Amino acid sequence: MDFPLPTWLNTRTAGVLAHVSSLPGEHGIGNLGPGARRFIDFLATAGFRYWQICPIGPTGYGDSPYQLFSSNAGNPYFIDLGELATAGLIHDDELAPLHALPSGKVDYGELYAKFWPVLARAYDRYAATGRDGLDGYGSLEKFCQLHASWLEPFAHFMALKSHFGGYPWNLWPEDFRRWSPDLQEVLPPAVREDAARHIFYQYVFFAQWNRLRRYAAERGVGLIGDVPIFVALDSADVWQNHSVFRLDNHGRPLAVAGVPPDYFSSLGQLWGNPLYDWEYLARTGYTWWLARLRAAFALYDVIRLDHFRGFDTYWEVPFGAADARCGRWLKGPGLPFFKAVQNALPEAKIIAEDLGYIGPGVVDLRRASGLPGMKILQFAYGHDANNVNLPHFYPQNSVAYTGTHDNITTRGWLESITQPYAQKVSEYFHLNGSCSAWPMIRAAFATPSRLAVIPMQDLLDLPASATLNRPGTTEGNWQWRFTTHELDELAGERTTTLKQWIDLYDRSGTRVLRDYSEPPTP
Repeated sequence: MDFPLPTWLNTRTAGVLAHVSSLPGEHGIGNLGPGARRFIDFLATAGFRYWQICPIGPTGYGDSPYQLFSSNAGNPYFIDLGELATAGLIHDDELAPLHALPSGKVDYGELYAKFWPVLARAYDRYAATGRDGLDGYGSLEKFCQLHASWLEPFAHFMALKSHFGGYPWNLWPEDFRRWSPDLQEVLPPAVREDAARHIFYQYVFFAQWNRLRRYAAERGVGLIGDVPIFVALDSADVWQNHSVFRLDNHGRPLAVAGVPPDYFSSLGQLWGNPLYDWEYLARTGYTWWLARLRAAFALYDVIRLDHFRGFDTYWEVPFGAADARCGRWLKGPGLPFFKAVQNALPEAKIIAEDLGYIGPGVVDLRRASGLPGMKILQFAYGHDANNVNLPHFYPQNSVAYTGTHDNITTRGWLESITQPYAQKVSEYFHLNGSCSAWPMIRAAFATPSRLAVIPMQDLLDLPASATLNRPGTTEGNWQWRFTTHELDELAGERTTTLKQWIDLYDRSGTRVLRDYSEPPTP
């Protein structure tokens, strides 16, 4: 097979970045119900063709969607409980404590205390019926068969984690530190019952997710999902697949992942994820990774492959280090991995998250694999000596963002930058003394990048307090939400402008772009 591969980005389109947790909703966190459909309606009316989200799996301590208990499972917090109430599994008075939670942010502590008892009662009532599934959701038995490769191990993991007081799996009793098909036979009855609950939660989540995806597709909106390169140590992924990771005989990582000091943190970022045994993965044809990607494409139309540079070189930090400064670069799987992906998934649409200080090896790998990279307008000045994030340098095979979930809001950024960059930014983007994000939004639409993605906070023109995540910090992240009122105001005030800009900059996605001229259509 010849490389580089042709890009899948052959039209100009636009999208919006908003995590599911940030959506409007009545139960303390965004979910897959009416708020999500209302948001999709806005995207379609304004002319956006994509909705980008962060990972949607079950979150652990710290509530980060990049540290999940499973890379395959969905987050039960995102279940629309209203549908379960309609089905008679939840009573209205049981939802009252969730209705009392704030609408402008996620209070994860209160959500944890009030959400899970309601969902558990819904399962208990369902189990008492003896039915095989809910109306409109399909067969639970068939769902279990379809997801057999990961579902039961995940459910066992979650049930055992609760049984052992929330401790990570490598601190459980020896007999339970590794999943096996025979484990079901030795589980205590209460653990088996709890595992059945988690299977039901996944059944409901996937039924609601698949319906929402169809709703979006019918309105011309595709879903861009996020696949982190690494998985959490305390996850069903690692518990079920020891051989995929570099672990010792006790299940402790030999080294962990992170990044050296950069734009986001002077100490680097110590993620703590276990590192892959790439030699084992290569010998097995990258089977585990290909299964992971297939599962992602069953959920999304496009995936953003997080920390793409780790496939070229990755930062290894000794296990137990206080921060990430003492790490070293090691060689990743490189082009053979992406050849395997191309052979197995020839229609895959992947965005390479190639942010940070990127050397020529990463650029060569991305180009050879044909993947579009990312460009951030907030990095236009002062981020690197070459100013590669200035829009006039953007290649067509790229995705332009005003900022990402890891950036401060664009208004907050404009209000914080100092000279000499403030003057340069003002002149380049024609700000005329304003700190509004909207001139930057228009600039993103105007870039050569075939896809432009705008965070919802920037469409709402919000200050730094609306930032979703601040890398290197552990407090106050992943909490921001927008309300139905804010969405309605945005739709009423800005839809016409957005439609005009999408048309002006040829971002409707209806025309395949070619590098030659033709006579104008009469």
